[in-house]
Amino acid sequence: MILTGIATGLGAAALTRLLELVQRLVWGGSGTDILKTASESSTTRHILALLAAGVVTGLGQIILRKVSSANGIDTTEAIWFHAGRLPAVRTLGSAVLSVLIVGMGVSLGREGAPKQAGAVFANLFSDWGRLSDDQRRLLVACGAGAGMGSAYGVPLGGALFSLEVMRGILALRFVLPALFCAMIATGVSWLFLPNAPTYMIPAYESSASVLVWLLIAAPLAGLASVAFVRLVRWADRNKPSGKRRLIAPVVAMGILGAASIWFPQLLGNGKDVSQLAFVGAVAPALLGILIVLKPAATLLSMRSGAPGGMFTPTLTVGAMLGGALGWAWSWLWPGVPAGLFALLGATAMLAATTQGPISASVLMMELTGRDRSFILPLLLAAGLATLVARAIEPRSIYDARLTDEEIAERQRLRDQPRQLEIERMGDR
Repeated sequence: MILTGIATGLGAAALTRLLELVQRLVWGGSGTDILKTASESSTTRHILALLAAGVVTGLGQIILRKVSSANGIDTTEAIWFHAGRLPAVRTLGSAVLSVLIVGMGVSLGREGAPKQAGAVFANLFSDWGRLSDDQRRLLVACGAGAGMGSAYGVPLGGALFSLEVMRGILALRFVLPALFCAMIATGVSWLFLPNAPTYMIPAYESSASVLVWLLIAAPLAGLASVAFVRLVRWADRNKPSGKRRLIAPVVAMGILGAASIWFPQLLGNGKDVSQLAFVGAVAPALLGILIVLKPAATLLSMRSGAPGGMFTPTLTVGAMLGGALGWAWSWLWPGVPAGLFALLGATAMLAATTQGPISASVLMMELTGRDRSFILPLLLAAGLATLVARAIEPRSIYDARLTDEEIAERQRLRDQPRQLEIERMGDR
């Protein structure tokens, strides 16, 4: 666990610095604000940067297949059906590739890379320590969550993410390993990365208006998340094969590059435009446009075969949705800051797509560095949206690629510990 935390923290720091280096080389500036630099870049740079990202994506996928005979396995799939075993070369190579292309502007998240790296390190140390399958599953889930925690500086959220989302079980015996792994990884990453909130927001407060708004908006976010998860599943199941692995990314990224000339907010994972939305600095018309274009850009990138995360793109879609719904609500009941609507929309979308309301709520508090000021609407947003999503779609965004049979098997495996505990209590 200690070694996994140290290795994951170092890996997350290295991958973050690599992303910033690529972004600085391609777009200029500091390497931390792609929206600002892309907004000031020429039309030629937009097109050439994304076409280059398409070429790198296609060549990268072909090279990975050449250097590793193992098929790519999603981290969630590995935990549930392969006892956490992952092909190290293929998975780490995919992580580095995702960092390169996200830095170049592809509309996917950067958390996928440190999450994969943490899972690989955990798997390797499981081999070294000769852990049982159950112990390996837990450690790999902890490594993935620690990767998330160290990449964004959110140790508690990363620990809860590893249990609620990756492992699927919030059991007391799992809590300490998850906490220590995420804490160590985040502490190590802070030696090289800034210890500061990802999003800087004012201290928003609860009000009757926003609580009533959530009774309408949170279920709508739950429905939107169901549609988004199903579209992600479609995109993942229809990735190009054969020679199209080289052609499809170039075409897709060319389209994205052209669209980004007018809407640079489509580039990268969406962190910068989310920051603006959280302080009410995005115009209502742009919010409405990005509700459609940002998920379309993310799905287009994924459909082309590009590897990457879904955390921040999902958060961004939720922020745009919440901001647009909040703007409409303000005509009926004014007084709520526009940024609070966007923040709650992002929370609702994250909770519903991951089906992890607790981890999503804690992640948003850590990402913003805020807690009590808006805790009640935050929890209401996460709870209502997740309730609606679970009633319709059993998949989260992280297991969208699983078949119906695998989903059923996962549910059976998830219920086994609960059933055994009930039987023990009956014996007593």
